[in-house]
Amino acid sequence: MALRIAFMGTPDFAATALSALVDAGHDIACVYTQPPRPAGRGKALRQSAVHDLAQSLGQLVRTPKTLRDGDEQAAFAALDLDVAIIVAYGLILPLEMLDAPRFGCLNLHGSLLPRWRGAAPIQRAIMAGDTVTGVQVMQMEEGLDTGPVLMSQSVKIASDDTAGSLHDKLATAGAGLLPKALDALGKGELQGRAQSEDGVTYAHKIDKAEARIDWTRPAEDLDRLIRGLSPFPGAWFELPSTKGPQRVKVLMAVPEKASGVPGEALDGHLLIACGEGAVRLTRLQRAGKGVQQAEDFLRGQVVPKGTQLT
Repeated sequence: MALRIAFMGTPDFAATALSALVDAGHDIACVYTQPPRPAGRGKALRQSAVHDLAQSLGQLVRTPKTLRDGDEQAAFAALDLDVAIIVAYGLILPLEMLDAPRFGCLNLHGSLLPRWRGAAPIQRAIMAGDTVTGVQVMQMEEGLDTGPVLMSQSVKIASDDTAGSLHDKLATAGAGLLPKALDALGKGELQGRAQSEDGVTYAHKIDKAEARIDWTRPAEDLDRLIRGLSPFPGAWFELPSTKGPQRVKVLMAVPEKASGVPGEALDGHLLIACGEGAVRLTRLQRAGKGVQQAEDFLRGQVVPKGTQLT
């Protein structure tokens, strides 16, 4: 059963979901996404991934800066929707819009609620050392990710998963789950279950201060931090040089059994001592440069044993 839908989303994760809904044959009445933002060195305006996809598909696109405006809410209601699908949109929907579609608004969320409600569930799951996460379709309420869960799919977190690789796994899972949920919705077979009040955690937005590597932390903690912030924003440290400290991002590292002063290079191949154990840095990026494997990085930047990273 084809449903009349408004899709509301912004990043790549959401674009994957939009593509799946189009392929499933649903009537996309309108696509909402964040307005173009300045990006890159030239700060040119850049459209979101959802905007680019919707435009390529010939969809009507709206990019309001706020949904609190009465005219914007009236325009939404005038779409005469069966349901609205929200995937990492970035704006809070007022009650007037939550109640406007026939079946309300459904959200595709990248965690197993009530764990990791909020803005950064993928990153937080890795940083916390979780071994499983998932995607869920939930009925939206005024609270932050508090509504009844309608459909779920679990996804294992591998020991070498980064935020980037786990994002892709969850995007694929979500793209498969959403059409199933809408099929059940159209048949009147979609049943919700209330979220437990136990085990609630919040995936707060990543703060810039969190990205600086504190070498006094255990190696396992730093491994999870590095993977949870890879590829963006990237955990980083400062490397001493004759031109002053150079900022270097670490996008992958491997914990090893070794010891030394936290932040000290224990060999000439990027084995760095931590508060407990050590990590070997395997993928790095200098400021303004491309991502490099460790061996390529060391061809242009020697880091001898005894170098102190900060």
